[in-house]
Amino acid sequence: MLRLVLVSGLIFHKLIWEVMKKKGNPGSPHPPFRVSFKSVVKLLKVIVLAFLVLQTLFLDLFPISGHPALLRVIGTGLFFMGVAVAVAARLQLGKNWVNIEDYQVLPKQALITGGIYRYVRHPIYAGDILLLVGLELALNSWLVLAVLVPFLIVIKQAIAEENLLTQAIPVYKAYCSRTKRFIPFIL
Repeated sequence: MLRLVLVSGLIFHKLIWEVMKKKGNPGSPHPPFRVSFKSVVKLLKVIVLAFLVLQTLFLDLFPISGHPALLRVIGTGLFFMGVAVAVAARLQLGKNWVNIEDYQVLPKQALITGGIYRYVRHPIYAGDILLLVGLELALNSWLVLAVLVPFLIVIKQAIAEENLLTQAIPVYKAYCSRTKRFIPFIL
């Protein structure tokens, strides 16, 4: 039952992104039949999502504990907190959102400073990392340690995006001085 609930959360998260993508900015097109960095990133995202769905539904990989009841409760809570943060942030960004692989400032991009963005500059990244940590803990898997890889990528990407936004949106630097990058009031 827990596995179905977790998969439902993953699917809900993905559906929100796909529905919002269709309403918002499709990203920049690239020529067909050309392997690009963007296409590799998109393929990796699909592979990771497929693996997470398969793991959640069928696989018990690298168990942490023989009695994981408390771990599962904590992980499930973190998972749904991550889903809630990421989805709320995505909805608040609206048409200002851009795929990680598109890395651009949109022509009419606005700085969102309300809602969760009042406290955190990158709540989608924070929510997604929390989602991954929670999922692996709920699945009682030492793969929770592998979340370090996307976390390092997210840090690098957040810094690059902040540099880009500081150049494109003059008030972004002041916004950075009054908000935290990932965790309100802390980090």
